[in-house]
Amino acid sequence: MKFKYTKKTGIGKIPREAGVYSFWSKIGLLYIGKAANLRSRIKNHFKVPSYRDNLFMDQVQKIGYLETGSEIEALLLESRLIKHHQPKYNVMWRDDKNYFYVAITKEDLPKVFLTHQPRKALASASSAKPAWPAGRPTALPELRFGKRLHVNYIGPFTEGKPIKLVLRSLREIFPYYTSRNHSKTLCQYCHLGLCPGPAPDTKQYRKNIRNLVAVLQGKETSVLNNLKKEMHLASQREQYEKAANLRNQVQALEAVFSHSFLFSRAPHEKQGRNYASLEPELRAILGSTKKIARMEAYDISNIQGKETTGSMVVFVKGRPDKNEYRKFKIRLDGKPNDFAMMEELVFRRLAHAEWPAPDFMLIDGGKGQLTAALNAAKSLPRRQAGEIQNPKFKIGALAKRNNELFLPGKKSPLLLSDMSFGLRNILLHIRDEAHRFAISYHRKLHRKSSLG
Repeated sequence: MKFKYTKKTGIGKIPREAGVYSFWSKIGLLYIGKAANLRSRIKNHFKVPSYRDNLFMDQVQKIGYLETGSEIEALLLESRLIKHHQPKYNVMWRDDKNYFYVAITKEDLPKVFLTHQPRKALASASSAKPAWPAGRPTALPELRFGKRLHVNYIGPFTEGKPIKLVLRSLREIFPYYTSRNHSKTLCQYCHLGLCPGPAPDTKQYRKNIRNLVAVLQGKETSVLNNLKKEMHLASQREQYEKAANLRNQVQALEAVFSHSFLFSRAPHEKQGRNYASLEPELRAILGSTKKIARMEAYDISNIQGKETTGSMVVFVKGRPDKNEYRKFKIRLDGKPNDFAMMEELVFRRLAHAEWPAPDFMLIDGGKGQLTAALNAAKSLPRRQAGEIQNPKFKIGALAKRNNELFLPGKKSPLLLSDMSFGLRNILLHIRDEAHRFAISYHRKLHRKSSLG
């Protein structure tokens, strides 16, 4: 991957996408950073410089930038580039309070935790050129484990909160241990599906750790491809339960990397103010002559293959209205069927004629989920369907892969990347909120079921 370059006068040409940027002087690389909006973040360095920016901004002669598909990819790419290039001012500011590493113990059942920059690794580095820990096993006495362990480090990560959010999301896909010894009974994280438990499948656990490490190293595409190959192979061998679990991992990982609000989500108030200027663009895309004030988004959570739940979240004029959120326990019997479950969810929502009618329904999924939602609307009696029979009522489906918006009557989906930054973020926000709400209800039911 190579940076694209522009002069300081060409900032207006830099895209408003997530990515990584760099500042260069005549003597070399000065600084590397990440951003949810490259153009806006780079402008802020010049317009509202921090006390650190003042140390080098007058030396900047050119700006490099790399676009990424999501903020998480930007976070992981920034870490790799800092470690590889060791920019002058990134190195200058590293200390135990500033940079973080994901530590993975080297043992039969590895443990995963977040730590500050290890002093021992730094002390062993060459004095001629300060180096970042190379990721090789390093003996480090960790008080939390009470003994000296060999640890592999992935990093550095410049901020703690974003990498904590990433680890939290990835733990739902690849459960791991964080403590030295597990009790003989299930812990609270076991009930949430975040811990392998007291008697894990050792082979599967090590595989999960390898996948986790690969994702943190920026190899998520390779991990996804391998999981898909395994899923198809399991299906061919009629190992349907294994195939379903692998499918859930694939979908969950794709969802994590489509998340657009990792380190710079706008406050709801600001988002509401912005929505007034974005609503005409949304109306034009949907082909609506009616104002789009109430948006509803729907998602299905089926991570464990059971206790399937559905969610409905409501945004009014760009702001979430949590009093209007609704959750559903899917009643469909038999093998999991994503389309049938979505059809049931939408049917049951539209059967509530006493609820306020939406102006726009956003379905989590692709063309199949959109068809399922439309079938649900058509199967309702006309008097129950209410506004669904009105051509002004709009419905669409937002697919996680490539962030494509499918609309009825259109052969090809619309790419969110072709929309304005503000509208794209609102649509991703409401979809991600529906996913979060469905997951939280699913965990609650799963916890109740585990506790009997």
